Amino acid sequence: MNESFDCIQRNPALGAGEAILWKGKPKRSAFVAQRSLTLLPFAVIWLFLDLGFIVSAFADGEMLWFIVPFFTLHMMPVWLWLASMITAGRRWKNTTYFVTNRRIIIQGGFFAVNETSLFYKDIPNVQVHVGLFGKLFHTGDVVFDNGAVYRGRKQDQSLPYLEALEDPQGVYARIQKIVLDVQTDIEYPNALRPSENPGYHTDYNP
Repeated sequence: MNESFDCIQRNPALGAGEAILWKGKPKRSAFVAQRSLTLLPFAVIWLFLDLGFIVSAFADGEMLWFIVPFFTLHMMPVWLWLASMITAGRRWKNTTYFVTNRRIIIQGGFFAVNETSLFYKDIPNVQVHVGLFGKLFHTGDVVFDNGAVYRGRKQDQSLPYLEALEDPQGVYARIQKIVLDVQTDIEYPNALRPSENPGYHTDYNP
């Protein structure tokens, strides 16, 4: 079985008439690598700098009662990297994406599985982003933003997105079509549309 669909979580509670059109998961290798390697260079540099100060302090034998707890806290970036690496597998297992005929549902978390819903009427823009890890692992992210140009998760942490998809273009095309259909229905319901619309497929003539 493709790893994108391994260990898919339970289906979310759906409303009346709501149906799942697609469900999937991030590519495991890309998802875990993103959390294990992103902070690794910074954590290694920070660790060696702190170890140098700690060894020097032990050699002098002065103020050890202060040095040890201080550097335990000062090495917080290292502990955060370790925690991110250790919990990556569990977080991948709890991460699942659902595309329904009414909304996009993102499941994720560590201790518990949380759900975030994004309704199509609230999606102004859909983008595909392929970063460094995407190029390495042949994956991409489908991002839902406020219309601004997407410049990476580090800058836009709050933006909802489907991470490390093996077929980001295919998922993007599917979602983009649903968004267009739903938002068109809101603006001009099916019952009010004429049977023939000569302007629908016409070319733009400046």
